Amino acid sequence: MPQDGFDPDGGAPPARRLAVRSGLVTVGLGLGLLAAGLGAAGVYAAALPPVDLSSAATRSTVVLDRSGALLRPFATADGRWRLPVIADAVDPRFQAMLLAYEDRRCAHHFGIDPAALLRAAGQWLARGRIVSGGSTLSMQVARLIEPRRERSLNAKLRQMVRAVTLERRLGKAGMRDLYLALAPYGGPLEGVRAASLAYFGREPARLTAAQAALLVALPQSPEARRPDRFPERARAARDRVLDIASARGVLTAAEAEAAKAEPVPTARKPFPMLAAHAAEEAVAADPTNPVIRLAIDAPLQERLEALAAERAAATGPDLSAAILVLDNRDGRVLAQVGSAGYLDATRRGAIDMTLAIRSPGSALKPFVYAMAFEDGLAHPETLLEDRPTRFSASYAPENFDLSFQGTVTARRALQLSLNVPAVALMEAVGPARFIARLRAAGAGIQLPREAAPGLPVALGGLGITLTDLARLYAGFARGGTLLGIQRRVEAGAPGSGRQVASPVAAWYIADILRGTPPPENALPNRIAYKTGTSYGYRDAWAAGFDRRVTVAVWVGRPDGAAVPGLVGRVVAAPILFDAFARFGGESEPVPRPANTLMAGSSSLPPPLQRLGRDAAGARGPTLRIAYPPDGARIDLGLAPGGHGRDGDAVALKALGGVPPLTWLIDGQPVAQTLRRRAEWFPQGVGFARISVLDSTGASDSVAVRLE
Repeated sequence: MPQDGFDPDGGAPPARRLAVRSGLVTVGLGLGLLAAGLGAAGVYAAALPPVDLSSAATRSTVVLDRSGALLRPFATADGRWRLPVIADAVDPRFQAMLLAYEDRRCAHHFGIDPAALLRAAGQWLARGRIVSGGSTLSMQVARLIEPRRERSLNAKLRQMVRAVTLERRLGKAGMRDLYLALAPYGGPLEGVRAASLAYFGREPARLTAAQAALLVALPQSPEARRPDRFPERARAARDRVLDIASARGVLTAAEAEAAKAEPVPTARKPFPMLAAHAAEEAVAADPTNPVIRLAIDAPLQERLEALAAERAAATGPDLSAAILVLDNRDGRVLAQVGSAGYLDATRRGAIDMTLAIRSPGSALKPFVYAMAFEDGLAHPETLLEDRPTRFSASYAPENFDLSFQGTVTARRALQLSLNVPAVALMEAVGPARFIARLRAAGAGIQLPREAAPGLPVALGGLGITLTDLARLYAGFARGGTLLGIQRRVEAGAPGSGRQVASPVAAWYIADILRGTPPPENALPNRIAYKTGTSYGYRDAWAAGFDRRVTVAVWVGRPDGAAVPGLVGRVVAAPILFDAFARFGGESEPVPRPANTLMAGSSSLPPPLQRLGRDAAGARGPTLRIAYPPDGARIDLGLAPGGHGRDGDAVALKALGGVPPLTWLIDGQPVAQTLRRRAEWFPQGVGFARISVLDSTGASDSVAVRLE
């Protein structure tokens, strides 16, 4: 007999055999239904149009600083804040919470989680309503790409098909990046980066547990849980995420409880708006570029914006201030503060005063002196007269304090910003030639009603922007060579070759301005700087440099109204010195060229000891260089790489003048003779300026190229 419970034919109890057969039938039916469902889904998928990702690719334009930090984002054309973001730039703990809460089997499915769908279907059948959707992250991305108002089986099926299609096309990482960029966070906020900046004022790269949990919870019901409108609902949703994260091992119980004690933000924070003018101008110049990277240094920009706002407010109502910082190595703009507050309407903050054309006052005097030094008309120790002087029937300049210093050196005259010596040098240099030099250097000089340049341009009788002024001053720090303004990190190598002064003349100016008395409470001999005050107290200027950077400052009213007491030395110079302090580091002097002439007034060649008034006509026919002609190319006959006296001497010939004649090369005397001929042995190839002076102070000058 068979043992109890066993069938000799089948080897198993009848009840168990029946169960196995029923199970096989169920599995077969299930597989059949699954196959039929997959077949139907395939037919359904084939009938759908191709998925369109163009709208999902739209991002807010962002302007970044030199290191990639956000300066200013811009809303999309339809008013949404959807900032570019990828998973690598988001806190890993947030991502772990997101998967634990939304899609914990993400790594094991192909866009659809069957277990989650079965759970959702069972809850729906048991309760007669949708309790949970069973959506994966990929399905949620599909819904965000193709939003539909109805919640139907057809809509769910479409999401499932799209999720599988998109995941095959983009992969898990691509789908996660899309979710991070598109998830809704209430109002116009889309994406975790925009939400993190709006609610916490920080990038999502590092978040607290409470912040991460809130950002996980909000997309489930973004309008009903907005913390700026419904903070208690937001708190409850956040705490539920924390509980689930704790239960699933993302957080410890203690971490979750500590996070629950953190307050929920109750208001949105403004998006970053550093370098607002520079960002706006960059976007206007490159409107199709979604990510623009400027050369600006965000921490420095923030410090200088605060400085401009503080000083403008302390100086008076309706005043604005602008600060520009240039890197002297490559011409890149390290900071561009266009106003005392971009959103301050009382100070017309939306106007970028780094680009406004204003009168510079005495800020251009150093360039007059530089031309005089370069032409051999003067030296820093040349004696000048600061006395009541009438240069024409109607022009007799006075100094700012209405006093006169008598006989002073050119060094002292520039450091004290005396007007009569500056006008005397301008008369000798020639105003038209001075303006031509600045324009050739790239400065957009504007004259009143396009009038012919006259002697008053030495004292600010023209218009210039703060940007151009900074660039010209940077030329002094670079040995007289100018660079183009570089606003973008990816900009090519800046063009060079334009000269604002010869290397020797540029160093003379740097050395003189470094000795200018500093404003109150500032250390002397730190930076080379000059101030300016326009006619009628409308503009206060200060520009300074060392070997590293050039800083230019403007203070005034954007509408050009007069402000009594608005003086460059009193108002702008302290801002300049404070800006250098906030830049940090030790100031570095400009290196001295090898061929500078270091001598006292009495040791100079006689024509350089004192400037005579007849120097104004020095460029007339009485004295001129007959050879070499201006612009000549001279072959020195040197062997390749040769220098010194291996080549031929260059003959120097002059016509007219009163001997003795002094010949200068780039401002350095090389010969003094009673004849009108001399010889010069060049030290190498390149450009050179040849000048000649006679005993009356008359002079002439030419530029040549040595080959």
